[in-house]
Amino acid sequence: MHAGRKFALLIVFTLSATPALGYALWPWPWHPRTTADINGHDVLARDRMISADVFEGRMPGTEQGEKAARWIAADMRYAGLRAGNDGSYFQDVPIANVTLDVSQSSVTFQTPQGSFEPKYGSDIVYWTPRFHDPDVTVSRAPLVFVGYGIVAPEYHWNDYAGVDVKGKTVVILINDPGNEDANPDPKFFKGKAISDYGRAAYKFAEAARQGAAAAIIVHETVPAAHGWPLAHDLNASTKTWLANDDGNAFMVPVQGWIRFEDAKILFKRAGLDYLQLKAAANRPGFKAVPMNGETLSAALHSRILHFTTHNIVGVVRGRVHPDEYILYTAHWDHLGMKPDVHGPAGIYSGAIDNGIGVSSILEIGEAFANAEPAPERSIAIICWTMEEQGLLGSQYFAEHPLWPLDHIVGGINLDANVPEGPAHDMTIAGSGESQLEDLLADVLKAQKRVVTSDPEPEQDMFYRSDHISLAKVGIPMLDPEGGYDLINGGKKAGQAVRDDYRLHHYHQPTDKFNPDWDMSGPVEDLQALYELGNRLANSRQWPNWYPDSQFRPARDREMKGSKIASAP
Repeated sequence: MHAGRKFALLIVFTLSATPALGYALWPWPWHPRTTADINGHDVLARDRMISADVFEGRMPGTEQGEKAARWIAADMRYAGLRAGNDGSYFQDVPIANVTLDVSQSSVTFQTPQGSFEPKYGSDIVYWTPRFHDPDVTVSRAPLVFVGYGIVAPEYHWNDYAGVDVKGKTVVILINDPGNEDANPDPKFFKGKAISDYGRAAYKFAEAARQGAAAAIIVHETVPAAHGWPLAHDLNASTKTWLANDDGNAFMVPVQGWIRFEDAKILFKRAGLDYLQLKAAANRPGFKAVPMNGETLSAALHSRILHFTTHNIVGVVRGRVHPDEYILYTAHWDHLGMKPDVHGPAGIYSGAIDNGIGVSSILEIGEAFANAEPAPERSIAIICWTMEEQGLLGSQYFAEHPLWPLDHIVGGINLDANVPEGPAHDMTIAGSGESQLEDLLADVLKAQKRVVTSDPEPEQDMFYRSDHISLAKVGIPMLDPEGGYDLINGGKKAGQAVRDDYRLHHYHQPTDKFNPDWDMSGPVEDLQALYELGNRLANSRQWPNWYPDSQFRPARDREMKGSKIASAP
């Protein structure tokens, strides 16, 4: 064993016995032999370990999943990062799991032609977010079609204008108005891309604000950008929430998705034409439509489990402004094991999603930890928990930040960037939002590369990863997605790499570690992202969102009168 390896092992065992850490590091007898420079060998070595079968798919709250978290924390220590949370590498994240007992649950629609009960799984999927009581019921709540279910004053749009839906069931369209037009207006909501208003989470939250008893979204494959099987897989059986004192009593009691074909049946039974009403809902001035005597009744029984999982935080302390932080983040969790679906070997390893993201920010952290001189500002390396379960780890941090929000300069989040060859560009999910893009563009000039906008905005990636939790509280965040215009093969090759991953490996057991991955593109990206952080860390710059960004007001409020931001 290499002498450095013996030292690392000693440190791991010592930390495991240190109560001050709050959550002991798991003693693991092997850490990759890494160096201070950013290179593909180190990233692959870390990813090989993070995605190993021993961690059984890194499901938070499970024994093996939390061991993966402890291995990552131990690797932070080995790489030279200090514990980032008052002597601990961990931030506790309290969780409530609500698992629907399908055999003891039902949702039935009463219609003028009699009862209609879509089959759970093949036709409808539903759940309750409430966990103060295992039993939730709704009795004959009248159905109202509320179009897109959006209240957006800045677009002069209110689907709930003139209608009272308290105690009723709202039926809602997917995405935003105008999104499916032949040539969407990019200044109306977000055009072809999806705004926050088009997200299911927003639609359920708005339905709750309106007092609805149930909220059902109609699933259509084209605007959803995925088929019904994935909609079912993402929502079936267990839903996970941040634990709170009222058990999510503020949320709509019954939530769900219904298949397009079954929604049309409901509309037809009410004497309504779904496609005509959808077209009407896409125009300004739409008024909600009662569904002619149709009601919903639900009886849901769930099993409730509480547990604690962990964000992982390591820091390189700034030598001049240690209380100012630049973040590099990635989620460590994945989907665990599903032996009932894929046999005994059904381990969802998540080597790309997001083992490679975690490995990448650890690599950047190690480079900063060995930089001489040390950066003037602090660098924080944060691995989120519960991303796959709804971005809950990053949401918890945003609601319970370890440092004041006006002390956080900005951040970069990495999530499932696919290994590929070098590229002429680096793409940004949700491009056109933050001044960080301008800073990145300047860095890329040295590599003779450019920043390009998201080539697939309809995939809605900007709202589907952890950076959005921090963006919503004002922190400028960047979500780079790697190259698209590849040096070998151009944009066609870049699209082929994305399509292959999305169609054959995304959220599948086939997302396995491959020692033969071409890491030349990712390494070039990481070198650029390191340099972006390095420039920020050794400057007095405070990047902001662009003036027309929805996140700008929150940041402006944070920074108004901030003493730390105005310090020399």
